[in-house]
Amino acid sequence: MRTKILGAALAAAAALTLTACGGSDSGSDKPAADVSAEPKKAGAITLDSPKAKPDLVLTDTSEKKYELVKETKGRPVLLYFGYTYCPDVCSTVVSDIAAAEKKLPKADQEKLQVVFVTTDPERDTPKRMRQWLDAQGGQDIVGLTGDFDTIEAAAKPLGILVEKPKKEKDGSITVSHGAEVVGFSPKDDGGHWIYTASTTSDQYAKDLPKIVKGENP
Repeated sequence: MRTKILGAALAAAAALTLTACGGSDSGSDKPAADVSAEPKKAGAITLDSPKAKPDLVLTDTSEKKYELVKETKGRPVLLYFGYTYCPDVCSTVVSDIAAAEKKLPKADQEKLQVVFVTTDPERDTPKRMRQWLDAQGGQDIVGLTGDFDTIEAAAKPLGILVEKPKKEKDGSITVSHGAEVVGFSPKDDGGHWIYTASTTSDQYAKDLPKIVKGENP
């Protein structure tokens, strides 16, 4: 399955993909499906028209209410939807972003806000998310959890498909979600850039200084 096309720029680059992963309630996960037709585009895809930042209100890892629009107004933002039991893609994306962020000057690190929204809220408690994010090197990454319908509704306008976790007959749980990272500019709070799961830490490190300034990478 594929996510929706996010504009002419994406159509010219490649179709975006949906990641499906499965695992048991114990946290011993195994892939239920591979990412198909992985796009070769590793750098930023600049959208023809910016996407509005979701008016998302969830719970952060401190168990406090977090209003995405309010908390990140005027700041550069990277937004990713995934889950902590994901066996491969999510940890790679988050750790790559975290490593790239650490290469920024301290002042730019403080400006950039990376936000991870779980697509598996029943299992991703605030405590588990904090431990998992820290283990990926993302001590400064905001983790958000809450009502699944709210999360799904926030992802949809961005063109990121999120499906409700499904329990299989063998007891494993399949969680399908788009593997894209959306970059929002501090100039207008609009989502101008898309990164795929192919983006490396080095590519993020190259692009982040420009994103922090609201410039096209």
